[in-house]
Amino acid sequence: MTFRDPLMLLSLLNTKLRDFYNSLDDLCYDENIDKLELLSYFKDNNIIYDESTNQFKKF
Repeated sequence: MTFRDPLMLLSLLNTKLRDFYNSLDDLCYDENIDKLELLSYFKDNNIIYDESTNQFKKF
């Protein structure tokens, strides 16, 4: 998975999570995204997924 701007991806996925999905698992399943690869990519860019708020956050 290669993205040029992790913050743009964060914004896009948070919007999808907010508007259409109850969990990251649902989003990954529906959008055919490898969840572990996504989480690894975000971790490398200092971004975490907060399950309690169902959103990605920069740390």
